[in-house]
Amino acid sequence: MNTFKTAMLLAGLTGLFVAVGGVIGGRSGMVTAFILAMIMNFASYWFSDKIVLMAQGAQELQPSDAPELFRIVERLTARAGMPMPRIYVVPGDQPNAFATGRDPEHAAVAVTQSIVDLLTPAELEGVLGHELSHVRNRDVLISTVAATIAGAVGFLVQIARWGMLLGGYGGRDDREGGYNPIAWLLAIILAPIAALIIQMAISRSREFEADASGARLSGKPLALASALQKIEAYAQTRPLPVNPSFAHLYIVNPFRMEGLMNLFRSHPPTAERIARLQAMAAQAA
Repeated sequence: MNTFKTAMLLAGLTGLFVAVGGVIGGRSGMVTAFILAMIMNFASYWFSDKIVLMAQGAQELQPSDAPELFRIVERLTARAGMPMPRIYVVPGDQPNAFATGRDPEHAAVAVTQSIVDLLTPAELEGVLGHELSHVRNRDVLISTVAATIAGAVGFLVQIARWGMLLGGYGGRDDREGGYNPIAWLLAIILAPIAALIIQMAISRSREFEADASGARLSGKPLALASALQKIEAYAQTRPLPVNPSFAHLYIVNPFRMEGLMNLFRSHPPTAERIARLQAMAAQAA
């Protein structure tokens, strides 16, 4: 996904945020939402790692806490010519991981508590190679900005929902000063779906690229494929208690996806990712 397309998608998320603000508060609501969007984009750039890690309840690890994990990350970063990121742990018994930070010099990699126990060392190396590739490709800043704005859209929708239940004050026509319940209802229903679709568009192609570059970095495409298969299986039975707005940051969607929910997956189908990695290994062989 090129930079221009990504910028347009982020602009779309910002526009959606402003539009929902307009439905709730009319012209003044749009102005307020635009100012808030600019503040959020600024905060996401400078504090993206802190925002994500705090939202996930992550705790920083020291080398003595997980020596094998630190050895793998040190080996991969040395191979990639990257600075060593900070490493965090997220509560949960599902193996999963994500990366955050605005650039390689301000990056963090987070893993769930059970990942070392549930994945083999080779699979863990494949997962960490994937996440470090996100850092090297500078995907994490874009993903964090998208998550922050999408979360704010959800917050505005909650305000609209409660406002509608309590009688409302938004959805005003600036010329007539009237209340438009249809516009408000459409915002409540369609805004979260639109935000999710934009997040999907940002995330999906970046996951394929991180799979490929992460497999090259670790030299273990089949181990990464095996890890993806395991994580997908655990996600279906042991969903992580995390904010859904940040689900697209994880290497595999941490929630159970079934039925119509599959239409709104934040990641490409895991089977397709595995097939690409297997083809990559066969070509290398």
